[in-house]
Amino acid sequence: MPDIYLLDANAISHIMRNTEGAVASRYRQRLLAPAPCQMVTSILVQCELPFGLARKPNPRLQAAYDIQMRQLPVLPLDTDVAEHYAGLRTVLERDGTPMGANELLIAAHALSLGAVVVTDDSAFIRVPGLRVENWLQAA
Repeated sequence: MPDIYLLDANAISHIMRNTEGAVASRYRQRLLAPAPCQMVTSILVQCELPFGLARKPNPRLQAAYDIQMRQLPVLPLDTDVAEHYAGLRTVLERDGTPMGANELLIAAHALSLGAVVVTDDSAFIRVPGLRVENWLQAA
């Protein structure tokens, strides 16, 4: 089964702002690698990005968003996500390390898919069993 990479809002935002930057470069490298992989995002990310664009309208970024989202499958939430969410929220709250609602749902979504979350948000590192890659850091 190919690796699945779930891109968080900040990863997609980096690609939108700098198509030749570190995140965009790693994105292309993964897509062109001999080992197959699948790049996806969550419906939650599709909710977050237009919100950011609405707060600070920018025609260039809007065009970049439109192009990127046509290329990237957007996956819906399902009952597997709900099950992962319940267990994950329980563990994080019990351990005194809760996280934001959207981040928690994105983490649960990635866990349900067995996906790697691509983000530069360090909160995801606290999630037990979640694979996280920060493509802004040196490889």
